[in-house]
Amino acid sequence: MKKYRLICLAVIAGFIAYSVFVFQSSVTPYVTFSQAKSAKSAVQVKGTLAAPRITLTEGGRSTQFMLRDDAGEEVSVVYRGAKPEGLDEATGIVAIGKYSNGQFLADKLLVKCPSKYQGSVNK
Repeated sequence: MKKYRLICLAVIAGFIAYSVFVFQSSVTPYVTFSQAKSAKSAVQVKGTLAAPRITLTEGGRSTQFMLRDDAGEEVSVVYRGAKPEGLDEATGIVAIGKYSNGQFLADKLLVKCPSKYQGSVNK
């Protein structure tokens, strides 16, 4: 009976350790561009459009723009995907990816658009 309990506890402990490892490796931290430059894995950089110019390349399959992070640093972001809806009016952008060769290569973009209810007041 003791042997059975020890085996069960070992299996449970192994499952918990594996779950923690998988969870930690899937968490992508928020950083500034200066921190992203030295990151070994994917990170998230939060910011705003630094300039209104958004360039579509590769026949619209790639999007490039300047992003200003919370520290004020501006870096060119290249997103390998179609331009997200609302990017022009975004109040906040989160780029998820890696810094490489002077630009941030984003795998994903999260775009926060202004609320359609913001500023509307019923009188």
